[in-house]
Amino acid sequence: MASLTEILILHGLLPIEVLDTLMAGDPADEAPVRDLVAKGLISELQFAKARAQQANLPFVELLDYPVDSLAVSLVSPAICRRHEVLPIAINDGHLVLAMVDPGNVFALDDVREASRMPVAPVVAERSDLLAAITRHHRADDELNNLTSTLEEESAPSEQTDFGVSEPGDDDAPIVRFVNLLVSQAIQDQASDIHIEPGEHSLRVRYRIDGVLHEMPSAPKSIQAGVISRLKIMSDVDIAERRRPQDGRMSVSHGGRKIDLRVATLPTVWGEKVVMRILDNSSSSMQLSELNLLEGNFAAYKKAYTKPYGMILVTGPTGSGKSTTLYTTLNSVARPEINVITVEDPVEYRMAGINQVQVNPKAGLTFASALRSILRSDPDVVLLGEIRDHETAQIAVEAALTGHLVLSTLHTNDAPSAVTRLTEMGIEPFLVGSALDCVMAQRLARRLCDRCKTADDRAPEDLLRLRFASPGEGDIPTIYRPVGCMSCSNTGYRGRIAVHEVMTMSEEIERLTVARASSAEIGEAARRQGMQTLREDGWAKVRLGLTSIEEILRVVA
Repeated sequence: MASLTEILILHGLLPIEVLDTLMAGDPADEAPVRDLVAKGLISELQFAKARAQQANLPFVELLDYPVDSLAVSLVSPAICRRHEVLPIAINDGHLVLAMVDPGNVFALDDVREASRMPVAPVVAERSDLLAAITRHHRADDELNNLTSTLEEESAPSEQTDFGVSEPGDDDAPIVRFVNLLVSQAIQDQASDIHIEPGEHSLRVRYRIDGVLHEMPSAPKSIQAGVISRLKIMSDVDIAERRRPQDGRMSVSHGGRKIDLRVATLPTVWGEKVVMRILDNSSSSMQLSELNLLEGNFAAYKKAYTKPYGMILVTGPTGSGKSTTLYTTLNSVARPEINVITVEDPVEYRMAGINQVQVNPKAGLTFASALRSILRSDPDVVLLGEIRDHETAQIAVEAALTGHLVLSTLHTNDAPSAVTRLTEMGIEPFLVGSALDCVMAQRLARRLCDRCKTADDRAPEDLLRLRFASPGEGDIPTIYRPVGCMSCSNTGYRGRIAVHEVMTMSEEIERLTVARASSAEIGEAARRQGMQTLREDGWAKVRLGLTSIEEILRVVA
């Protein structure tokens, strides 16, 4: 039987620079080939097809395969996830099993034992198989069944109190309901979970790729139990229902630990709970992943590689400001410099960095913490958010005295950050001297690569939107969303950032000192080459990363 290396060489799929290394090693050893897949030198698809050819088995494209739900039901989700397998059909009394590694005899034995049928393995691409497992073993059905059970149990009395189970009692219906709710949100790669009490039901929504999606609602009767369970898990006062509270919880999912930031808010129908999922395993923390265009990246890099000055990232809640700051911090942090952060709350835990959690009850506010850490000999300071005059004043003074200060501010665009700081009471000449760079950003949904199609929009529409200019030559192909199984029929999969990077020049400093409006500052910045948010968005539409409608949705 030919080895994977030999098959890949035969088809000319191995990069020339690695041929000598692979030929010198053991042809039967798959580890070097897997390393090439991990580095992106060979695609998962090529690797899977080579494996299928090596084992003399069929290769299947799961996205287009009509999976038989009866076959799926014969093997438990736990076995499918553990062995990365999925039953997809029953042919001639055999269970057709899609696998990543057809040589995994333990998986074949477990599936044979669970289904009590002979197994016929086929090979599938790993990413497709994992997506199919998630799609066919969703928690939705179990959530619906559990909701129905809870509704029936509560039917005799509207005042039924389910109580709150002990934290370790994972079989209690309320506990299972909450666990499934969180688990499904993580599987769907949601960023937030909204649990909203209504007059007659408990509404559940997931924010996926920046857009809220409605999930099956739950009966009103389980509202108290669900909210109490979430409060216990996030370690907040279960008896306090009249004021907002903030907490944090950790859950284990797929062998990794995921943190959730929890906020409660009293409403007329009960307490609303919003959980922000902080899954930093899904981001590489590399600046190259921020989708900055070449000019913006050069301007931003010039700012964060300086030993002092202030860098602000602005935008509304949920626009990726924290991710950008942490990624920047990951690039500048080195063992020879002292990095300290002050946050509320600490969203991502990073090794080798001193992170301080604000605690107003104990008197540890942004201002007091910042004043204290400046006595701890920091080189780089990350401030979660500039909220008031005192915090802004200390941050500006820190930037002027040899520290690199990174922080966020809530403004609509980059030029508005200058006027916002002066409105907070900071002297304009200090703002002009301390501020080095402002980056405004928004998150737009990325087009699904599998189903996007050319947008045949009329040229006059492009001119009206100022996407194209009169007399412009051939416009590159732009795309629009379609929808397929890979992207849950939304047409989008993942997100990209749209940026506006403004560096402080002498002209902008003079305008700041003269208390010029943000419009005047913006006009000066554009003359010096700054791309606005919409211009950066149009550039990413031209690159085929997103659609015109999506840019219009997120940028004014």
